Amino acid sequence: MTRHLHGILALLVVTLVWGTTFPAMKDLTGHFSAVWIILVRFALAALLLSPFLWRARLADLRSGMLLGVLLFFCFVFQVEGLALTTSNRNAFICGLNVLVVPLLGVLGGRLPERRIVLALVMSIAGLAALCWDGGAWSTGDSLALMSALCFGVYIKAMEVRTRNATRLLSVTASQIGTVALCALLWLLARELPGDAVTRTAWLDGVVAGIGQHGWNFAYTGVVATAAIISLQTWGQSRTSANEAAVVYAFEPAAAAFFGYFWLGEALSLRGWLGGLLLISGMIVSQWNSESRPAAALAPE
Repeated sequence: MTRHLHGILALLVVTLVWGTTFPAMKDLTGHFSAVWIILVRFALAALLLSPFLWRARLADLRSGMLLGVLLFFCFVFQVEGLALTTSNRNAFICGLNVLVVPLLGVLGGRLPERRIVLALVMSIAGLAALCWDGGAWSTGDSLALMSALCFGVYIKAMEVRTRNATRLLSVTASQIGTVALCALLWLLARELPGDAVTRTAWLDGVVAGIGQHGWNFAYTGVVATAAIISLQTWGQSRTSANEAAVVYAFEPAAAAFFGYFWLGEALSLRGWLGGLLLISGMIVSQWNSESRPAAALAPE
């Protein structure tokens, strides 16, 4: 098996694992707030990636901290949206982040290329088919769209901040740790009860819940975040940017597949048609675009 094929297979595994995170986190939203899910997942991942912080350059750490703040809000919108809509709709809508990066160029006065216009039309048609299939546009869908917008801004920022990075995994470890820190600060400021008795009972309940769902948290934090980022780095070094973009575009389909077996969520023929249009729009938007392997190092 060639080096190139090894890379393609690695990215396929990355995409499949990313697809499982949507039903996994959807399952957790029935027991925990979005910020608790983010805290536990990213704290576990940060612990495993912490060796990459050893002797890291200050510039890499600063870039990671900035990106981590952006990534935190990406996940707040995504997980809050998961609690209010199905995991497959959330995945398809969040996947629209690949369209945000080229559309940001429009704000800078640059007209979009024809492929971007085509991709946008296909994506809008896909969203219409999804809504026709699964009900009207909801608050959860709006939160997922906000997540897609944040992810697009995050990807553009990562492209800029990692251009001169000394060690990419140091930047990644820094941003993962920053996400966990932001979640902790958010919990202390907004969710922690003020009364001591109530706070103790609340924390006891959360700890008991984490124990009951430990395997789910371990999977999202250890496998789907820390381990998969390392595999993604290895796979992208052996493939082209276009190949990686095409493979990653199938993440929402993987989420819909696993959502059916994990949560019993199903899409009708219209829903799958909408999903196909969205995936096609993602592929069209990325084909022959500028190479940005570093920017793709974002956990899902």
